[in-house]
Amino acid sequence: MLKFVKNHMESIEGIATYPMISLLIFFVFFALLFWWVFTTSKEHIKEVSEIPLQDDQPKDMTL
Repeated sequence: MLKFVKNHMESIEGIATYPMISLLIFFVFFALLFWWVFTTSKEHIKEVSEIPLQDDQPKDMTL
């Protein structure tokens, strides 16, 4: 099965560009995420981290 897929993939012209595009998207995404994490203000992180602890739901939740 793998032999069939490998032979079929080798017959497609320009197939080598797809792994490079995937690597580029992966690298850009994580580089931007890394930059966002280190530039976000501490106040924003504190505010977002307290969201699960807020009790804004109504007490009576009948269906």
